[in-house]
Amino acid sequence: MLTGRDHWEVLLRARAIENLCYVIAPAQVGKYPPNRECFGRSMIVDPWGLVLAQAQDKPTIIMAELDLTEIERVRAQIPSLEHRRPHVYGE
Repeated sequence: MLTGRDHWEVLLRARAIENLCYVIAPAQVGKYPPNRECFGRSMIVDPWGLVLAQAQDKPTIIMAELDLTEIERVRAQIPSLEHRRPHVYGE
């Protein structure tokens, strides 16, 4: 609860941009035994880091339409995956 609420969105957006993919991040909300509290804010983020849907701090359902061809378009514009070196890590 202390830092998660502040960092959750920016970290999910960064993961989407870094990996050039959609990020679908479900999150618990509410109080759970013994002393756990979760803030929620499930989120769907596109490959550019744009938040397509975000839940409030209460139980809810979020939806977004995903255009999977967007992944190919983004990866063509930012061809960072072409710089992979699989032989370095055993692939």
